[in-house]
Amino acid sequence: MNKVEKIHRENMKTDLPEFQIGDDLVVDVKIVEGGKERIQAFRGTVIARNGIGIAQTVTLRRISYGQGVERVIPLHSPRVAGYKVVREGRVRRAKLYYLRDQVGKAARVKERGLQ
Repeated sequence: MNKVEKIHRENMKTDLPEFQIGDDLVVDVKIVEGGKERIQAFRGTVIARNGIGIAQTVTLRRISYGQGVERVIPLHSPRVAGYKVVREGRVRRAKLYYLRDQVGKAARVKERGLQ
């Protein structure tokens, strides 16, 4: 094991919840404003997961004031305070990029467990 792999293993988070594409996720992100640090929650639908290991990222999408907002968040970043799965979605695709073109009720994902 070389030094790079050792650093990766030390910085990987072990408390990540199990989530899949289509789930609604709340990510607590640490924001630094001036000399103060606060935590801001970002809730969105998981439309993509990319990468492996410490370089793994998740793309979240939500509608804010009628405008679509996407955010790519590194899963193992020290700026991320925590994750919480709010709702489990039922989808049949690995990437939900088609949601970018959907508006209103068509942009919703069905909940898992409900038939």
